[in-house]
Amino acid sequence: MGEFTGVDYFDLDSLLTDEERLVRDTVRSFVDREVIPIIEEANREGRFPRELLPGLAELGLLGANLTGYGLPGLGAVAYGLVMQELERGDSALRSFVSVQGALSMYAIHRFGSDEQKERWLPAMGRGEAIGCFGLTEPDFGSNPGGMLTRAVRDGSDYLLSGTKRWITSGSIADVAVVWAKVDDDIAGFLVEGGTPGFTATDMHGKWSLRASVTSELHLADVRLPESARLPLATGLKSPLSCLSQARYGISWGVIGAAMGCYDTALQYAKTRVQFDRPIAGYQLVQAKLAEMVTGITTSQLLALQLGRLKDRGVMRPQQVSMAKRHNVAHALWCARTARDILGANGVVDEYPVFRHMANLESVVTYEGTHDIHTLILGHDVTGLPAYSG
Repeated sequence: MGEFTGVDYFDLDSLLTDEERLVRDTVRSFVDREVIPIIEEANREGRFPRELLPGLAELGLLGANLTGYGLPGLGAVAYGLVMQELERGDSALRSFVSVQGALSMYAIHRFGSDEQKERWLPAMGRGEAIGCFGLTEPDFGSNPGGMLTRAVRDGSDYLLSGTKRWITSGSIADVAVVWAKVDDDIAGFLVEGGTPGFTATDMHGKWSLRASVTSELHLADVRLPESARLPLATGLKSPLSCLSQARYGISWGVIGAAMGCYDTALQYAKTRVQFDRPIAGYQLVQAKLAEMVTGITTSQLLALQLGRLKDRGVMRPQQVSMAKRHNVAHALWCARTARDILGANGVVDEYPVFRHMANLESVVTYEGTHDIHTLILGHDVTGLPAYSG
């Protein structure tokens, strides 16, 4: 495959600022130079390529959209372009950066005390500390409000008990943001790795996100002082606001995966000869490529306008749901279609399409499934919730 130069059918570059283009091109170069050469091996081995962490930190990609504490404070569109280029490398890498910045660091940045912010944000931005975000549980994913994890008062402390599952970076995290019920409220706590009663075990046998650490967190009467509680977090709206940040990044990130699959399929179709001509010359293949690039362009326009709304402070969660729902679904379709165009070659890791396809099967599920986001949109346009009977 030749050098990746982007997918821009509608000259969307002209709508970006110089800074936004510079950020994108810098991360694109990093991915081409550092990620692409090693990601297939990491995926085969089922390991997180931790050797990339210093480079991610040096570029300021950890907590890139947050301000203060030595963090870059990128605008929403520039941050989205970072996610796009990272996921063109691999969804696992974008997931790690999303969980580090948009979930763990964002929760501390928005809901933490000054002491908590000073303790964790600079170190996490430098990649010296890793965070994870413990919300989903074995029996509560799409319905996080039903969580069973509890924090009970014991004198001036809390005793935290429960299980969290599908937690990215769980077993390598230095600090976990754990959400639990306290009486009739939902609160967030910072649980440091090594705290007595707190353990994390990796989940194995994954066919998807193999280059990502996915864990289960176990909390057995973990004693925490009041200073471990996020003082400004109250109710389910607090973790959900963090999810909106992560979903925003996903809506951009999957464009990168779709671009990678489309570019691979296009170049392959131009050079793969069957019946004495390149398969790109056949109508059925051209129809698939046309649908791929049209959907990518639609996704780009959705993400770009969503970013502009976010920068203006008027973005609504329901708009994030639309972008996440549409863009992930199209990216997954692109990956499946690219696999089809490549034929048998589409299932070997000489090409990235099957890896992207498998990864996107997870991305379409986490941070709200396609159906959950459909119901969010349905509720918004009709005013009638359909989440329960």
